[in-house]
Amino acid sequence: MTATMPSPVTLEGTAVRLEPLTPAHLPDLFAAGGGDPEVWRWLGVPVPGTEAELAAIARHLIEDDRHVPFAVVLRETGRATGWTSYIDVPGFDHSVEIGWTWYGRAVWRTAVNTECKVLLIDHALGALGFNRVQLKTDHLNTRSQAAIRRLGCAYEGTLRRHRRRPDGTWRDTVYFSVLDHEWPAHRARLTARPATGPETARPARTSDPHTSGPGASGPDASGLTAGAPVGAS
Repeated sequence: MTATMPSPVTLEGTAVRLEPLTPAHLPDLFAAGGGDPEVWRWLGVPVPGTEAELAAIARHLIEDDRHVPFAVVLRETGRATGWTSYIDVPGFDHSVEIGWTWYGRAVWRTAVNTECKVLLIDHALGALGFNRVQLKTDHLNTRSQAAIRRLGCAYEGTLRRHRRRPDGTWRDTVYFSVLDHEWPAHRARLTARPATGPETARPARTSDPHTSGPGASGPDASGLTAGAPVGAS
């Protein structure tokens, strides 16, 4: 990737706010999904059984300059319910990946995943000037693949025996992407859905973290990919 990885910002939606992940989000995050095998099923790390184990995963994401992680904060409650991240894509010019995403069970099958993806794709292809956003997931995670396809992302291919899962078995990795010129039509479709629908999203507002801070719910934590349970990456 020739472009510089994004600087941390706060992205404002209707149902959620994406804040730069900090340790202050960890109590909410552990309450939302800590120790839940289904939440972490498709992520390439052991299930965190304690807040300290969750903090270790978060710290890795925060300190790794290939990632820009966000806490997913519900605007209604001000509490973090999951995390997600931009990821560098080595060898690709002007591409960025969205991954390391997970959400607590309370927001599965709601608008949260769609709105998070709209916020991140909007920011990547708009303000940041990338021309391609990539998503990937385990070949067995059919729910994640369906959720990615609903965003309008195109299937690009499958890497066979790409990596080992935490249990030692091999996974194939399924790749998808959306390009800058394709996104406006998909975005219009996604944001036009009825406000009561489970997949509704709304246009984004961006806040500079130096003026808005990491948000009312607190400072620092980190990010991954699951969902309903849609784990990707």
